[in-house]
Amino acid sequence: MKSAVIKRLPAAGANEQQLTLSFEPGISDRFSSLRECIATGVYQRGLKRVAIDLDQAPSNLSVQLSDDHSRHFSVDSLERYVERTGDLVPIYYLVEKFIKPRDGRQEAALAQLPALAEQLQAMLKQAGMA
Repeated sequence: MKSAVIKRLPAAGANEQQLTLSFEPGISDRFSSLRECIATGVYQRGLKRVAIDLDQAPSNLSVQLSDDHSRHFSVDSLERYVERTGDLVPIYYLVEKFIKPRDGRQEAALAQLPALAEQLQAMLKQAGMA
């Protein structure tokens, strides 16, 4: 299944390829939880087919993906799911939800520190404290 998020650009060299990731806003808005994100992918691909890929009974997988808290979809199952189906949407969901883009404010503030340190030193010297 081709991804709408990952696009391969033409190779610059004979064996080189550049991978471009486009993190469309809204993945974390479409799903209320990682479990819902995974469940959507499972049901789009077919519960029985994915259950076979994960070496589980379809009914067990269905319960793991439901709101029933007696059985949980494990991290190992998530890793196997991504590996076997190639569905990277759950990973994109986590990235979008927890890794915020850097807007440069922190870098700009840090760049001003040396000048502020010099000013502070000069002010302390004027006050007779340095």
